Amino acid sequence: MKRDRSDALEPRLNESGIAIEPLYTAEDVEASGGLAMLGRPGEYPFTRGIHPLMYRRQPWTMRQYTGFGNAADTNARFRYLIANGQTGLNVAFDLPTQCGLDSDDPQAEGEVGRVGMAVDTLRDVETAFDGIDLDRITVSLTINGAAAILIAMYLAMAEKRGYDVRTLRGTAQNDILKEFIGRGTWIFPVEPSIRLVGDTIEYCARQAPKYSPVSVCGYHIRESGATPTQEMAYAFCIARAYADEVIRRGLPVDEFAGRLSYNFNIFGSIFEQVAKFRAGRGLWARIMREQYGAKEPGSMWLRMIAGGGGGGLTAEQPENNIVRGAYYALISALSGAQTMALCCFDEAYTIPSEYAQRISLRTMQLLIEEMGLTDTVDPLGGSFYVETLTNRMRAEMERIIAEVDAEGGIVRLVADGIVQARVSAQAYQRQREIESGRFRKVGVNCWRSEEEPERKVEFHPHDEDDARAQVTALGRVRAERNSAAVAAALARVSEDARSGVNLMPAIVEAVKAYASVGEITGAMVKVFGRFVEPVRF
Repeated sequence: MKRDRSDALEPRLNESGIAIEPLYTAEDVEASGGLAMLGRPGEYPFTRGIHPLMYRRQPWTMRQYTGFGNAADTNARFRYLIANGQTGLNVAFDLPTQCGLDSDDPQAEGEVGRVGMAVDTLRDVETAFDGIDLDRITVSLTINGAAAILIAMYLAMAEKRGYDVRTLRGTAQNDILKEFIGRGTWIFPVEPSIRLVGDTIEYCARQAPKYSPVSVCGYHIRESGATPTQEMAYAFCIARAYADEVIRRGLPVDEFAGRLSYNFNIFGSIFEQVAKFRAGRGLWARIMREQYGAKEPGSMWLRMIAGGGGGGLTAEQPENNIVRGAYYALISALSGAQTMALCCFDEAYTIPSEYAQRISLRTMQLLIEEMGLTDTVDPLGGSFYVETLTNRMRAEMERIIAEVDAEGGIVRLVADGIVQARVSAQAYQRQREIESGRFRKVGVNCWRSEEEPERKVEFHPHDEDDARAQVTALGRVRAERNSAAVAAALARVSEDARSGVNLMPAIVEAVKAYASVGEITGAMVKVFGRFVEPVRF
């Protein structure tokens, strides 16, 4: 059937730059590549999901992002969320911790516990997870520059409490390349930073094989200005860089690839986001099988948390964010994510309140209990529109990956600041489109009242007394610990950094001696130095 284009509708593009037609037919599916990459759920290429029955057998893990103040305050919030039905924890750390600084460092002043939990030593981690059943509640650590140290602290804490780290499950974000692109909590230069990621993957493969030491984070690349297809393509390039680093050390792909995971964003068009994930699953499976020779199905799985959506929230008319969040949760469910972390309505301007977190948690639970989202697998599969869009987005991801490879690879482009410059330019352009009204945001540049009523919003309080208490507690740990053991452990960290051996055993030893995040970081800075951002205009 020939499509009638006589109405000459104005072309409409999605955020990835793909033209959207007013009507789709089977001809469009065939022209875009057909159904060759569709398959069945739980079978290669996993486009329809990595498990045969998906949510019919087990709903997604609900893992709200939380952490603030000190470890005791964060522990109380963890317990509140678990009591309200949350099935996983996603830990936020304050900026000093993320940047490898102790709470008493002059550079940390004013930031201790402000936008996440302050962690200085193993003692804080022990407090944060006191009373949490680590076999029942899996924990994700949103940490990057200091990830090796926090992974060591988490494993040491679990071991001290009697858990077998060989069966312990959990995740660390530990994606430093996206930090160079998107957030900026780097510490060391690019090459030693990648080495540390490799060290954690290698160490966990041998010592904690059920633990996922890396969650490649397209999420923050998207928040920084990338399109949905760039988000996926750049994430795959980053994951390949980490895989290359570990394979270079002699570790077979099937010994670690099954524990790689991803963190992706969900704000934007429902259909573009769903197609993005369906396309990404098939493409990652093909990359792992054809480029890396993976044999195990689990090595080819795109294991992901799809959540957040913070870039889509607005401080204006914040109640609208409750509605946005419901649609973001719907996207995540329709996309086949294993884990969901939903931004809260107040997250556009503050750390989420208990009330806001409960609403987000109930939103995810409503989809499970009332909306039928767990009844069948890949409910949008077979749609002419969705299948065509899936094929076209996969092709665009492949084009972007080939472009990155032709330009020297993701590591070089990040080290030279090229990717950062591209996504920053796109973010600037999008902001101009929002300001001009070309890109419509309800309550921001359209559907605003003539006189917007003033609303009282609840900001998370930051108590300087809490920060001082954290510094005092750090001083107490330093006074009580074995100073000679700490000095010896820190010397070993520097020595191993210099010699090139895997740093994780030395870091674990230092952590168990109650060396601090700042002290262990400093021992590595002596050898690696600090990253200086290349600025491009």
